[in-house]
Amino acid sequence: MKKYDVAVVGAGPVGSTVARYIADEGYDVVMFERKRAVGIPLQCAGLLGKRIKDTNILPQQYILNKVYGAYLHSPSDNILKVSRKDPEAYVIDRVGYDKFLSEQAIDSGVELLLNHKVNSLNIKTGEVLVSNTNQSFKAEIVIGADGHSSCVSEKFNPQSKSVMAAQYLMDMRGDVFDIDNVHLYANANISPGFLWIIPITKSLVRIGLFANMDYNGLNRVLKEFIQSDDLYKHAKIIKKYHGFIPNYDPKKNLVNDRAILLGDAASQVKPTTGGGLMIGFECAKMASTTILRALQLEDQSILKEYENSHKKRFKSELRVQSEVQKIFGSLTNKDLDEMFLKLKEGNAEELISKYGDMDTQSTLIKEMIKNRLLFSIVPTLLTRRIGSLWK
Repeated sequence: MKKYDVAVVGAGPVGSTVARYIADEGYDVVMFERKRAVGIPLQCAGLLGKRIKDTNILPQQYILNKVYGAYLHSPSDNILKVSRKDPEAYVIDRVGYDKFLSEQAIDSGVELLLNHKVNSLNIKTGEVLVSNTNQSFKAEIVIGADGHSSCVSEKFNPQSKSVMAAQYLMDMRGDVFDIDNVHLYANANISPGFLWIIPITKSLVRIGLFANMDYNGLNRVLKEFIQSDDLYKHAKIIKKYHGFIPNYDPKKNLVNDRAILLGDAASQVKPTTGGGLMIGFECAKMASTTILRALQLEDQSILKEYENSHKKRFKSELRVQSEVQKIFGSLTNKDLDEMFLKLKEGNAEELISKYGDMDTQSTLIKEMIKNRLLFSIVPTLLTRRIGSLWK
């Protein structure tokens, strides 16, 4: 049985990042990846907020486009336009970026074992069994970075709930898109999910959505959306993708004995957008700091500090986003259309452009309460419920 200081289950971007941080300090780290290749298939919209460069390495070669703003569409196509002078987000090559991060981990001394599916583990002893190779390993600490259906998480949490997402890569066969802006479509039929159009070039776009539907339902919505607009009559679907987004779960345990959870396995996702990479990268740094202390002092009880740090950093923000998600999920298409009109009348475009942030929505919500704009677009009871989160 081969022994390591740390075993990381899952070689996705968050797993590779935390593995690199720990290996950089001289510890023996192994990563188990069930797939034959890192990053394949694509399971992400590939739009990351501007602060990505503050949380992890992002070489220019993986940035496909820079986004400055967004068009927000109501069901009847009332439109809010928000934008800034500087890039607000980056459209990235996620497959290439995932591979890059795993290669960085390898360069730091991490051992990557592809096509190694973890079948079972003992979180008290740190023993890991890989089913398809019938090999056993042992580590002082096991990190679960193995996605929404994490086998590590299931050792000390109920089975996680998730929603499905689907996306098409489309060639528009002509320069038809404004590459500086994304398009986001709200609709009660998929709420609290939404549909997006992310331009890569003027003619190459990602069109996708997430919702509480199965894969067939998501495909039906996408096809109906495409067929309803003459803009797409000559477009060609190049690739189809789908994946799962874990539901944010504030009750999830992140640490138990020698095990610690990160990324989708820890349901570290934004309830409003389903994005998790930015939170995951920040938590990778947070977790590595705690793990290094636990290894240095040979005291696994220190791992609990990570859970406390995580709650202190993200609990308030994610609670606000959860309430916003619940409100959107309760609105009809008529409600959404009226809300967009009131936002337009209330000069919300300027407010959103100034305070909006795709990763931290609580700042904008506070400003909307301060300006009493929120009171005009949602029932008073719901507004009070959001406002009470800061008391």
